[in-house]
Amino acid sequence: MTINSLNTDAENPAPGALAEGNRYLLPLCFLTILFFLWGFITALNDILIPHLQDVFTLSNTQAMLVQFAFFIAYFVVSLVYFLFAQKGKDLLNIIGYQNGLSLGLFVMAAGCLLFRPAASLASYGLFLFALFVLAGGMAILQIAANPYVSILGRPETASGRLNLSQALNSLGTTLAPIIGGILIFSHSGLSADVNSVAPPYTFMAATLLLMAVFFKVIKLPAFEDVSLKHNTQGNVWQFRHLTLGAVCIFMYVGAEVALGSILIKYLGLPEIAGLGELEASVYLSLYWAGLMVGRFLGAIAFSDGLKRGTLVALFALVWLLAFGICGILVDWVAASIWAGFIGINIALMFACKFSPNRTLMAFASVIVLLLAIAMLMGAQVAMWCVVAVGLFNSIMWSNVFTLAINNLGRFTSQGSSMLIMAILGAALVPPLMGLVADLVNMEMSLIVPLACYLYVIYYGLHGYRQVKP
Repeated sequence: MTINSLNTDAENPAPGALAEGNRYLLPLCFLTILFFLWGFITALNDILIPHLQDVFTLSNTQAMLVQFAFFIAYFVVSLVYFLFAQKGKDLLNIIGYQNGLSLGLFVMAAGCLLFRPAASLASYGLFLFALFVLAGGMAILQIAANPYVSILGRPETASGRLNLSQALNSLGTTLAPIIGGILIFSHSGLSADVNSVAPPYTFMAATLLLMAVFFKVIKLPAFEDVSLKHNTQGNVWQFRHLTLGAVCIFMYVGAEVALGSILIKYLGLPEIAGLGELEASVYLSLYWAGLMVGRFLGAIAFSDGLKRGTLVALFALVWLLAFGICGILVDWVAASIWAGFIGINIALMFACKFSPNRTLMAFASVIVLLLAIAMLMGAQVAMWCVVAVGLFNSIMWSNVFTLAINNLGRFTSQGSSMLIMAILGAALVPPLMGLVADLVNMEMSLIVPLACYLYVIYYGLHGYRQVKP
């Protein structure tokens, strides 16, 4: 991936690998904290949906407006950013990446603070507005953070760095259902209590404000897009692999969020697993934990310089840790099933020879198969097929993102905003899935994400290829 036109200053060379001096190790550590935070906050929506559905007596379609309000903000904020960038007013190039991170955190804190009046007034509309503001801040954060992580090191290992950062993001999404389930569901008693939502979000607002100040005052490398000083020809639309990649992000993120959003209610169906909300939240956590495990594996697989023996040893270590933790937190039968899916994940990476596009295509193909089996079989088989989808979602964001912004040069930040804009899929796909669940049934609603993953297969097979403008 060629984005080495972004340098700390004119006299320094393009950023080297982290192993060559570790000059970017500390900034990368700071950034991974942000990835954790927005993963945690995003996954809390999956707890909010069934809770607010009970509080306000909502249909599946109405409840999915939580995801619509949250992810439509990504589209709106990214679209505004993109349009201004098209006119030469690129925010990150004006205020700097570090200030962009701080601004995003301040806006997120404001959104979290709005949860208290929303709970006091018992207003579903105000909850949706609070989510919109919160996600608007996250959009600013992501536009800055994703290319920043790509830049902090050699272009060839950008996918590995993004997988590592996304693994920390998935740690947040893994912990959120457990912690959120305890804080919200267990304190609601026999009837749903809207006020149980306010304290967790107030605490997060305080944390985000502290982080915003922290990122304002610490010293991070300042990146400048030096190519803006010359070469003003062309526009971002000339890159076919970027526009097709944006569609791929739309499909993938939409499907991933839709499945996570419906999972608690899905596992509560008597014909599937008949689990209560608190028990189902553990399996929702396992769904998101799959992304974390897969992304750690991806960080290992897409790094360079590792000998085959070291690679196998690291894979085995992640496999053993995942098996052991699942056995302790859930049970050993569940751990054995999950470990089998992790083994398939590792085997596919070897079979694809650690190629980002081939791995993307293979993982999407497995997900299509899993969802088809879930629709046909039902019961415990369906439960595990849907939970395992998280594991194969793991490398999709980082692989699609790095494939899509490859060789964009001075259009990198605009390309990033276009890809963040494509998170619109998470606003539109979940309500569509909810509508199918209302009109037909929840089992058949799996056809919606299945169709999305068919496009991901296409992008990994052909759409990622660059065509000369």
